[in-house]
Amino acid sequence: MLTKNRLIDLCRRGQVDTVLLAFPDMLGRLLGKRITGRFFADSAASHGAHACAYLLTVDMEMEPVQGYELTSWDKGYGDFHMVPDYGTARLVPWLEKTALVLCDLATEEGETVPVSPREILKAQIARAAKKGYRFQVGSELELFLYKDTNDEARAKGYHNLEPLGRYIEDYVLQQGTKEEFVVREIRNQLEAAGVPVEGSKGEWGHGQQEINLRHTDPLEMADRHVLYKHGAKEISWQKGVSATFMAKPSSAQAGSSFHLHASVCDKSLKRNFLWDERKSAPSAFFGSAMAGSLAMARDFSLFFAPTINSYKRYVASSFAPTRLAWGRDNRTTGFRVVGHGASYRIENRVPGADANPYLAFAATIAAFLHGEEKGLKTPAEFKGDAYHAKGLTEVPKSLSEAARCWEASAAAKAAFGETVHKHYLRAARWELECFERAVTCWELQRYFERI
Repeated sequence: MLTKNRLIDLCRRGQVDTVLLAFPDMLGRLLGKRITGRFFADSAASHGAHACAYLLTVDMEMEPVQGYELTSWDKGYGDFHMVPDYGTARLVPWLEKTALVLCDLATEEGETVPVSPREILKAQIARAAKKGYRFQVGSELELFLYKDTNDEARAKGYHNLEPLGRYIEDYVLQQGTKEEFVVREIRNQLEAAGVPVEGSKGEWGHGQQEINLRHTDPLEMADRHVLYKHGAKEISWQKGVSATFMAKPSSAQAGSSFHLHASVCDKSLKRNFLWDERKSAPSAFFGSAMAGSLAMARDFSLFFAPTINSYKRYVASSFAPTRLAWGRDNRTTGFRVVGHGASYRIENRVPGADANPYLAFAATIAAFLHGEEKGLKTPAEFKGDAYHAKGLTEVPKSLSEAARCWEASAAAKAAFGETVHKHYLRAARWELECFERAVTCWELQRYFERI
């Protein structure tokens, strides 16, 4: 990691000639500018840079979407200010002489932009801090790797791609060796960029890998998470292969998850509030946090599963959850409890690899706090196969259902505020409008000749 002064010095010495000023958009992608080292040292280091505010109102095709309060054609699509957070400054080792600094967003008047994902997470962290809680979170992220380059995949219409593995490789070291030329590079380059990696393993799909990041505070974890996804895709491109974090790139394969681990500590990280040391058992706070997580899982689904494709991952007996329950080390439930004592934590298995980590972590904190504030009691632990159990609440089956849950949720409005609530509802509705107009391959294959 770099300090502001150290980065300026590297720029003046010519050891860094490019500085990426970046921020996460609604999808968790890094957007921003490449600044020359000289201009960064002379000017941008002190005041940041400007970017068009439409970047928090566009879809993934960069289409300016109307209906947002933040900005529009009527408001002239003005700028917001990218304010460097030098706690995030680091070298980007897979890019020559390049450093990166993540930014917060502010209006020209210096006010925060409340719909910015980083700001949404900061607001929930602040809520927790007022109660004396310090969250610790960790990301387990799955991805698929293909022999096709991005250009080749695009030319094929993303059909009939050749995965780096041709059989399910869950924990299979031999197949992992065949993929090490890219996965090892991802692990090592992330470590060099200040993103501590615990390890990697083959997953339950062809060419599917999981890379686990070391747990830390939510904002730092989200920053590491988006840099990991960004780096994994760039490194894969450099190696002549492609990587995708789609939740469900193939109906024939398992989907890719973002298993979200969370615990709650005191400010010194010496006490885990989920565990009662005197009783050597889960605490009452664990019970309310778990109850809040289950109660809010559908309401907050937009923050765990943001795309049309997200909901196709929820298939029975695929290690993705279909029903909302909790169990001790039970991978069929939406929430799996693992660890003991200081490591006791809740693993949320609902988010897909396509989730924006800032929003997913914010939803996790909000759900825990909801359970405590409402005095919710520990729900019964589920034992057995949740996929085929009766009487359990199901995850939303579609983005449309998730949007209805979010729209009707008084808890979502209370936790995130009316401005954020309306903004992300508009994003979901736009994605649905685009999909409803699309003619899919399934429709062509089913109807073209036979109807």
